Amino acid sequence: MSKKFIAAAAIVLPLSLALAGCAGGSSAASGDAADEVVRIGVVGAGDPYWETYTEAAAAEGIEVEIVDFTEYTQPNPALAAGELDLNQFQHVIYLATYNVQADDDLVALGSTAIYPLGLYSTQYGSVEEIPEGSTVAVPNDESNQARGLLVLQSAGLIELEDGGSIFSTVADVLPESKVTVEALDAAFTATSLPDVAAAIINNDFVADAGLEFDDAIAVDDPSDPNAVPYINIFAARAEDADNPTYLKLIEIYQDTQTVTDGVIEASGGTAVLVKTPAADLATSLAEVEDDIRANQ
Repeated sequence: MSKKFIAAAAIVLPLSLALAGCAGGSSAASGDAADEVVRIGVVGAGDPYWETYTEAAAAEGIEVEIVDFTEYTQPNPALAAGELDLNQFQHVIYLATYNVQADDDLVALGSTAIYPLGLYSTQYGSVEEIPEGSTVAVPNDESNQARGLLVLQSAGLIELEDGGSIFSTVADVLPESKVTVEALDAAFTATSLPDVAAAIINNDFVADAGLEFDDAIAVDDPSDPNAVPYINIFAARAEDADNPTYLKLIEIYQDTQTVTDGVIEASGGTAVLVKTPAADLATSLAEVEDDIRANQ
């Protein structure tokens, strides 16, 4: 796997921590899983909405066991090995990276949320106010740089060569773009705000800069096809892509108000809930996997 893509896969996923637990085998089979336990691997089972979710599933006759991990490298192998029935901890890019690296075929069964990357400004209150020819800063690390450029493109500030991708860099910004783009260390994009029209600021640095997430004048547009790879998902084994119980569990997650409220609260209000069709997730997953192979 290329160094560039390893970075891209880690955009919203911390890289620390050790495995908390993955004991026992999966008990849910394809088809009707009533009277069986569906094991779902997550990272951060302490978030209160998971208890709410298991209660909502039980009300629909589905018993769910949440298996907690603190190591992001473990839930996919555990799912592939049959120790889990589903997992929910990653975005499409991360799953694509795993599939290519492990020569596996796990599938994206349903969407949950996207955790936006924001554009901030202390000089302008909207994207439309930013003057032509202004300078906008983006993080210089390869992963967040590409995502930040896609945010700028969605906002109409730049155009990227070939429409942009998870591998885009400032060199791909076309001359006809409204603004010029400067890549800075991620820790300094916020402090650059007095000197630039706007800056893409990683979520980790927003509060330190004295900003609120609501101050963003642009964020990832979940309806933009370029944002689909950053959507977090439920993953399953390929043979379970049509499992009605698992599909029902995704519906419960997406449509239970107390669950979705809990997801937003746990994210500090940053999560944008999405219901991306499974076919679109599958297309994005396949495209990202092809991009990874091409960039190895």
